[in-house]
Amino acid sequence: MLYTKSKGNTYKTYKRHNRTNDGGTTRKTSDIFQLATAVLYQTPVQMFGIAPNNLTDVPAFEIDFMKHVPTTWNETVFIDGYPGKYCVLARRHKDQWYVVGVNAQKEAIKLNVNLPMWAGKDVKLYSDNKKSEPQFSKIKIRNSGSVNLTIQPNGGVIVTQ
Repeated sequence: MLYTKSKGNTYKTYKRHNRTNDGGTTRKTSDIFQLATAVLYQTPVQMFGIAPNNLTDVPAFEIDFMKHVPTTWNETVFIDGYPGKYCVLARRHKDQWYVVGVNAQKEAIKLNVNLPMWAGKDVKLYSDNKKSEPQFSKIKIRNSGSVNLTIQPNGGVIVTQ
């Protein structure tokens, strides 16, 4: 079990797929990687927890994302990636864009991504720190629409308004 600190709060982060975290399969991907799959994979039903405590032991910003992520999309745009290594994808639901990235490599990747729909605007950034702990921040996209993103090993990134 990992303990994550966010804005003075400490959260238990379960890395196993069972209630007590003392057995079962160990998850190799970060929380943000898992959240990003809600956008990356197209499915009408989203599931985020295996056991009830999977939903009560995470930071509030993860729950907030889960409550608002759509299950249908009007547009999909491939941004960058390579099979088996990483993928960055944008999806639009009505007028709301979600940009997600996942990294299946053993090293962090740094990408410069062009997001013209948010040029000069403030956005929400969900990402992992170097210890694969989830973090949330608000950033401003450059007027050119470009933004630098770092995706940690077995981690993810989500950008939305």
